[in-house]
Amino acid sequence: MVGTLVTILGVGVDLIDLARAERLLHRKGLQAVYRLLTEAEHRSIQNRTPFAQHFASSLAAKEAVYKALQSLPGARGIGWRDIEVERGDDGRPTVRLHGTAARVLAAQPNAHIHLALSHSALTAGAVAVVEAGPVQGAPA
Repeated sequence: MVGTLVTILGVGVDLIDLARAERLLHRKGLQAVYRLLTEAEHRSIQNRTPFAQHFASSLAAKEAVYKALQSLPGARGIGWRDIEVERGDDGRPTVRLHGTAARVLAAQPNAHIHLALSHSALTAGAVAVVEAGPVQGAPA
């Protein structure tokens, strides 16, 4: 039987304490937002409440993706704004990569990133999986 073979290249997870995100926003304000988020990310969350929760979710997602990419060559130079969290048409979180992050992932044939976000009253969390495949014709 012929099937598909998928290879997991990296997994990343991150949790952000919402109180910590609120303190950062209180101390640094928009300076933190502009340093850590892309313009598109800021636009997508600027009117969402509570803002700190959405900000923290974005940071957790970026960190989880960064960690997942660290198993790939050249990933050390990835910056905050190289990883952009978006919402797909169906509302699910997706990732758009820029700069170093885009080059690192592009060097892996058929690679893509899966992203899941979650939050509670106290924390925001994310899990990212870098997957290569499917490879057509691989034995099942």
